[in-house]
Amino acid sequence: MQQPEIQQTRPSLVRFAVLSIVGAILTIALKAGAYALTGSVGLLSDALESIVNLVAAILALIVLIIAAKPADEKHPYGHEKVEYFSSGAEGMLILLAALMIIVTAIDHLLNPTPLEQPGLGMGLAVLASIVNFVLARILLGAARRHDSITLEADAQHILSDVWTTGGVLVGVGIVMLTGWLWVDAVVAIGVGLHIIRTGWGLVKRSINGLMDAALADDEIAQITSVLDTYCEQGVLYHALRTRRSGAQRFMSVHILVPGSWTVQKGHDLLEQIEQRIANVVSPIQIDSHLEPLEDPASWDDGESMPAELRRCARP
Repeated sequence: MQQPEIQQTRPSLVRFAVLSIVGAILTIALKAGAYALTGSVGLLSDALESIVNLVAAILALIVLIIAAKPADEKHPYGHEKVEYFSSGAEGMLILLAALMIIVTAIDHLLNPTPLEQPGLGMGLAVLASIVNFVLARILLGAARRHDSITLEADAQHILSDVWTTGGVLVGVGIVMLTGWLWVDAVVAIGVGLHIIRTGWGLVKRSINGLMDAALADDEIAQITSVLDTYCEQGVLYHALRTRRSGAQRFMSVHILVPGSWTVQKGHDLLEQIEQRIANVVSPIQIDSHLEPLEDPASWDDGESMPAELRRCARP
């Protein structure tokens, strides 16, 4: 069985969560100042989303500290799965922020108020957007390097905030040029709807992770490409199952070989297969089971499984 070496990378991720917290506090101050200067409901909606960013960043910090803990007796598979709770909670917070934005925007749509000092307010909003863009790129790079769904969710949320700010600035600009106060509220409603989409995407992905959904299609294809090379040699397999827990991947498979093989030969084959799979999909923990090819009972546990979970089927 392949033992992954991912625990060493986990503690280093905490500093990225701290960076996210600092960035969220700075952007809240800038966007709150922009709203105070202009009275724009669009900028208010943007500031509210940044508050959600701060809460999400604090939650990400807590989760990454927990995820860094090594496996123990009560958690033999490690603590990485806690990352799905973080991304799911962040998705729920985003949905809540979207609801607040839409309610506030509808009130301003019915009772529009003129903007004040829009130029200076827009300048602060642009500065906040630049801070968010730089922060999102840093977090997204770290998420990809360390395969962290927590950092990825945080980065995607912050990056969506950048585009949100851009939309709000367009709305404020239109109001400045035309005097149509209702445009500001309409843009804010559009921002709220966009945020709902982002939040639901995070919630859905987290649910899939907690429900032990299979690995991505490209990763499964890499695994089966390795196994299929042995099928050509008369070594069959079935009952392939995969799942993911945070950055860690898990798979189990039944390998069928001629019953005349020695235990040592079968063991050496499994070691070879597991190492080859670990070379193309990592980190991964593999549970392989050796069975005699000629025994009909070897196929019993696979017959009740969906066809896509049985590969290299019995001829």
